[in-house]
Amino acid sequence: MKKEVIATKAAPAAIGPYSQAIRFGNLVFTSGQIPTIDDAGTVVEGGIESQTHQVLKNLSAVLEAANSSLDNVIKTTIFLQDMGTFATVNQIYASYFSSDLPLPARSTIEIAKLPKGVLVEIEAVAHINS
Repeated sequence: MKKEVIATKAAPAAIGPYSQAIRFGNLVFTSGQIPTIDDAGTVVEGGIESQTHQVLKNLSAVLEAANSSLDNVIKTTIFLQDMGTFATVNQIYASYFSSDLPLPARSTIEIAKLPKGVLVEIEAVAHINS
């Protein structure tokens, strides 16, 4: 088995020496997605609500480029600049995942600083549609 780079114009390009995602076998591992809206790295306007929605849209676009989706997510890691925003992020996050499916395993971590001063970053591991 070899690694396959996943890249899509439907989500902002990587801002460093990494891939948007890597497919390995039937799994896809995404890089952390931040709330940027273009390849120039423009951060979406607004607070934690708009940033969380944009992160999940970017994550969904990367997964779709890998022939996967949020429905196939096995594990996520959420990085928050302030754990005080957890309830808001949690409510928005829940709206992107079907309660009819097993919800992904998840870790949530407060971190001192995120790229571009954003408030939230999310990475995921998902399986590939067959």
